[in-house]
Amino acid sequence: MQNKGLIKLFAFLFGIVSIYQLSYTFIANKVENDAKAFAVNKVPESENEYVVKREALEARYLDSVGSNPIFGYTSYEDAKKKELNKGLDLKGGINVTLQISIKDILKGLANNTKNPIFNKALADADAASKSSDDTYLNLFFDAFDKIKGDTKLASPDIFANKGLSEVINFQMNDNEVKGILRTKIDESIVSAFEVLRERIDGFGVTQPNIQREGNSGRILVELPGAKDIARAQDLLSSTAQLEFWETYQPGNPSISNFLVAANEQLRALVAPEAAQPKPESEIDSLLSDIAQDSLDLTSEANPLLSLIRGPASGYGIAKFAIADTAKVGEYLRMREIRRLIPSDLQYVKFAWERPTQGSELVDLYALKSNREGLPRISGDVVSDARDDFDQFGRPAVSMTMNTRGAKEWEQLTGDAFNNQTGIAIVLDNKVYTAPGVSSGPISGGRSEITGSFTINETKDISNVLRAGKLPASAEIIQSEIVGPSLGQEAINSGFSSFLIAMLFVLVWMIFYYGKAGVFADIALLLNILLIFGVLVSLNAVLTLPGIAGIVLTIGMSVDANVLIFERIKEELAKGKGKSQAIADGFGNALSSILDANITTGLTAIILFIFGSGPIKGFATTLIIGIITSLFTAIFITRLLVDWYSSGKERSLDFSTRLTKNLFKNINIDFLSKRKFSYIFSAILVSIGLFSLLTQGLQQGVDFIGGRSYQVRFEKAVNPSEIASELNAVFGSGTNVKTFGNANQIKITTPYKVDVEGVEVDNEIQDKLFSSLQKYLPDGSTYDDFVIGSGEKSIGILQSVKVGPTIADDIKKNAFLAILGSLVVVFLYILFRFRKWQFSLGAVAAVFHDVLIVLGIFSLVGKIMPFNMEIDQAFIAAILTVIGYSLNDTVVVFDRIREIIAEKGWKSGENTNLALNSTLSRTLNTSLTTLVVLLAIFVFGGESLRGFMFAMIVGIIVGTYSSLFIATPIMYDTLGKKTQEGKDS
Repeated sequence: MQNKGLIKLFAFLFGIVSIYQLSYTFIANKVENDAKAFAVNKVPESENEYVVKREALEARYLDSVGSNPIFGYTSYEDAKKKELNKGLDLKGGINVTLQISIKDILKGLANNTKNPIFNKALADADAASKSSDDTYLNLFFDAFDKIKGDTKLASPDIFANKGLSEVINFQMNDNEVKGILRTKIDESIVSAFEVLRERIDGFGVTQPNIQREGNSGRILVELPGAKDIARAQDLLSSTAQLEFWETYQPGNPSISNFLVAANEQLRALVAPEAAQPKPESEIDSLLSDIAQDSLDLTSEANPLLSLIRGPASGYGIAKFAIADTAKVGEYLRMREIRRLIPSDLQYVKFAWERPTQGSELVDLYALKSNREGLPRISGDVVSDARDDFDQFGRPAVSMTMNTRGAKEWEQLTGDAFNNQTGIAIVLDNKVYTAPGVSSGPISGGRSEITGSFTINETKDISNVLRAGKLPASAEIIQSEIVGPSLGQEAINSGFSSFLIAMLFVLVWMIFYYGKAGVFADIALLLNILLIFGVLVSLNAVLTLPGIAGIVLTIGMSVDANVLIFERIKEELAKGKGKSQAIADGFGNALSSILDANITTGLTAIILFIFGSGPIKGFATTLIIGIITSLFTAIFITRLLVDWYSSGKERSLDFSTRLTKNLFKNINIDFLSKRKFSYIFSAILVSIGLFSLLTQGLQQGVDFIGGRSYQVRFEKAVNPSEIASELNAVFGSGTNVKTFGNANQIKITTPYKVDVEGVEVDNEIQDKLFSSLQKYLPDGSTYDDFVIGSGEKSIGILQSVKVGPTIADDIKKNAFLAILGSLVVVFLYILFRFRKWQFSLGAVAAVFHDVLIVLGIFSLVGKIMPFNMEIDQAFIAAILTVIGYSLNDTVVVFDRIREIIAEKGWKSGENTNLALNSTLSRTLNTSLTTLVVLLAIFVFGGESLRGFMFAMIVGIIVGTYSSLFIATPIMYDTLGKKTQEGKDS
């Protein structure tokens, strides 16, 4: 081998750089472990809220040592930024896909026009978006074109308005306006992306990830390590729409009269039999009761007034229970009720107080509005905001306004002082505070938001105000939330499977190849070091499927060494000298190694393109592993073998006493058994297809949409009993099954799958807690049950939400990934082997393998004691099976091509010779990979078992098909003339 010195230098530098990159991870982990030990010593477990106190102490410890130098080249703060990124499933946290509302952006660009054609087109686009893959903007354009008549997009009351006057004029046709709108919407999405990024930067998690998904208006956000999930969700989905409104005076008689009139009207609508006219004295009594909080009215007789729970504080109207706010809001929005609003309240806007933690009541406010329904001052006048403390030392938000805002603020505070009204500060339609003005107009443009805030809340509010408001609402259409305890379990199980798989491979290589196996092991260990070094250098994220990808790489990386060693043994058997046999062995194996790894690499690349989240992590580690495996097998193993064999008195046999004669002089007539294999495979495939057509597959929420929750209890539970109770709460369709141990279940429900918003997520979690509370330990609270309450192991460990739209996209991408891999591999094999029969044999074998795996999942999916749902991880397994099957087949085809080129076909004799000569390699690699996969299956955690089972079945079937399906089909389609003659 030439340039040995250069390869040695490169390997040395590559290894040193990898160790250097990984050192940051070890340093960060060491400091964090010291912080945990410090907190544990200070706060015993017997103390109440010991978890919260320990977390606070850990944070304080890390802050105190964050900038201290370590080893002279880094600090904890620096190391934390450069450590190996751990994904959600290893670290806990939240991963969401946000959909920026294109509808909101269009309405904003059209100045919230009342144009009926515009609004009808929006409604039609809403309806079409539920069953179409097209973008919302294109659906709106299509809907508008169908109903527009003589109306143009450039109409004065649509897009040719004052706000867009610089880019759109009345003379423009619709096509010109459409181009401008596409640009404007893209600018709005970019703006939303930047706003979210600024908010996330101020949130305080390390190594956040935020990225746009093409031009779809979707933004992917991952916050690994985030523990306060509710806080993160509010931060991501709030629009930060800040408004300043003047309130009405407390006890305003017009408002009281309106409430009584509304109650009378509702009585007629809700309970007509109770709708009897009341004397004036009784109305006065009711109004008095509102102020005295002494109502004792039935809801049937008084649908609205019976819901009042007491007088409001400050400038509100009345107090209501939080549970009744939706009903009250529905009443106040009714057309029949809005007609009763008196003329002096014509443009009133009702708004709810922001609930304080632990409270069950909120105030209803009546805000003064104008004809357009706009506030006196909007939030765009705020130039700066910061978290602060008020005069009583309570957390608050201090704001500074620009010149225009300062002038408007002075006028608003003056009016409030003169009218003896309050000023409601409203953020995202919630009244945060509504103070009065006691000393005349306030100049200077400084204001303050006060209330029952925590320090984190004031930090978040000031953060979103500084970052600015989102140009449109951002709905969470897909989310995955993982508790910290589950993440730690995943690390432990992943590490265990990693060590067991590594140990087996190292021992097996020495057992089978003796001293040569030691050199392969050294190359393999370097390979693992390089994989992790590259992951850190690329800022890639390590996930649980990523660990599986690395462990699988361990099993598959020995394939190159096995190919090389088997070829060297063949050359030695021909009587060649040691040096020549080694050189020829490496040279002859190179073609098979490259072909096998390229086909596997192609499927990994397709998986990377079409996959998302953890699946992309799996593809990333697989691609990196293939590249580093090639380098270490071809160059590092060669260096070590050449070095050792150059010694005059050193013996290197590439086998041991036990394995020396294994697979020697084997002469199996594979082709003669092809009719039996065709029949056997046809039976298996037919059974699988029948099951697929009759029973189908258990599709996960990735493919059908919905929400799933992994819940752990203290003791074993009965999933059927829980399913019955939850179906009564959520309606039919809720599925409950054991997930791993008997005290752990997985709940999947389609309940309100079409409804977006954090409110629905909270509603479902409330209902789950109420339904499951009797199965939880005594004294368990809602905060203990939901994710984000600390290092617990009881309650919701993981939740996943997938909207129906994104589920359709996932399904489509899965189909494209499988189809794309088959097409690409067919073309590659055609290019390499120059005969379409080789491509046909390989692709037919792959189809055979995929159908059998799908059939087995359909047949036994409901009886297996682990999760066998079809989701993105399953698609990753199928693509990996495709890659592995092709890897096997290509090695066999490569040897067939080599032998046939030398000796011709001879009616299948030499084809059988090629199959027999690669049998040692085929079984050796398959056995090694299978044991590795079994290690992950047993020790890798519950979430990986279905994934691993698919791959185990795929490896077994793939090994069989490369020998009994791919080669026979290739041979039979060549034709008798080729089979009996020479290869031309």
